[in-house]
Amino acid sequence: MDFQYSDKVEQLRARLLAFMDEHIYPNEWRFHDEVARNRAAGNPWVPTRIIEELKPKARAAGLWNLFLPRSPRAPEGLSNLEYAPLCEIMGRVSFAAEVFNCSAPDTGNMETLERYASEELKDRWLEPLLRGEIRSAFLMTEPEVASSDATNIQCRIERDGDHYVINGRKWWSSGAGDPRCAVYIVMGKTDPDAPKHQQQSMIVVPADTPGIRVLRPLTVFGWDDAPHGHMEILLENVRVPASNLILGEGRGFEIAQGRLGPGRIHHCMRSIGMAERALELMCRRLNSRVAFGQPIARQSVWQERIAEARCMIEQARLLTLKAAYMMDTVGNKAARAEIAMIKIVAPNIACQIIDWAIQAHGGAGVSEDFPLAYAYAHQRTLRLADGPDEVHRNSLAKLELSKYLVRQEPVEMPVTRGC
Repeated sequence: MDFQYSDKVEQLRARLLAFMDEHIYPNEWRFHDEVARNRAAGNPWVPTRIIEELKPKARAAGLWNLFLPRSPRAPEGLSNLEYAPLCEIMGRVSFAAEVFNCSAPDTGNMETLERYASEELKDRWLEPLLRGEIRSAFLMTEPEVASSDATNIQCRIERDGDHYVINGRKWWSSGAGDPRCAVYIVMGKTDPDAPKHQQQSMIVVPADTPGIRVLRPLTVFGWDDAPHGHMEILLENVRVPASNLILGEGRGFEIAQGRLGPGRIHHCMRSIGMAERALELMCRRLNSRVAFGQPIARQSVWQERIAEARCMIEQARLLTLKAAYMMDTVGNKAARAEIAMIKIVAPNIACQIIDWAIQAHGGAGVSEDFPLAYAYAHQRTLRLADGPDEVHRNSLAKLELSKYLVRQEPVEMPVTRGC
């Protein structure tokens, strides 16, 4: 495996780093100030002006839709391996990916539409998503069942003539709080009597369809994550054309695997970027503060943590690059062990390094003066999003155990003498 960046990727990295320095880092405070002012005015879900101002600049710089490989509708899209170092850079700031039209859940929804939807659905929904004109949400998780086992999902999608009728309650529907959110992709049960993994289907649902009620925003460690938001949504007798069903009845798990593989690796790339930023902030803080007569950076406990953090980041990055390489060369299914590993490793190392950085900053670390507290809340949430650690560990263990299954030889019956 060769992880050397190509000339094309090196040029994009240089361009992206320059864009971050010129437009993203200087506007972090403005973004959060806009959200705070909108919240104080009674509506935190108003899109921020700063992101809308930066999107045309990102597009003009050729830093747009980089996440989507092998799509004639997004020729600028890169392979997973090419995109990895760029996604990592975007992950250093919470809102940066949206500026480049590379943020979840839109990336996963665009991937789903591109790979599995009809041309009609692509024209109506994928094209405006690729242009950054609308946003979307993915409705899978439910409050009344253990959704880590997606076969538990109870939302019903029932055929009625030329339509499907949807009834169910969803939550952690990320992006549904944004007023630009125009479309949902909903996973639900079309045939409760089918084999276990053929009961579920996915369907495209316009967000303004009658019968949809956004019940409330959910908070993450006290943050409402506005203007993005994670919503609880009730669907009551929601009718959509039968042509909105993606791929066919009973294909929901197949689509989910195709969707979640790229989504998971994108999350992990961004996690590594945030871990790098936390290490940088930690080192700068330790170098600038004196306690008990010497710079804090000279204390052996902090030197040990810095060294450990560097090792953890490098290990996670190499594992993520390996997963990206395998996804590109042998496909998501063959790379499922590597995808499971990075989904376990990356958010966990990010949580640990951010925790150390918070400790290094003292009281400032848990304040909003630094991005660390919010970053910790986000990374801790990623240990649940797109499958909790335990599910990925279970899957990984089964794959490992299967390598060493002992083939049972046929047992010969003993030869006995007749009486």
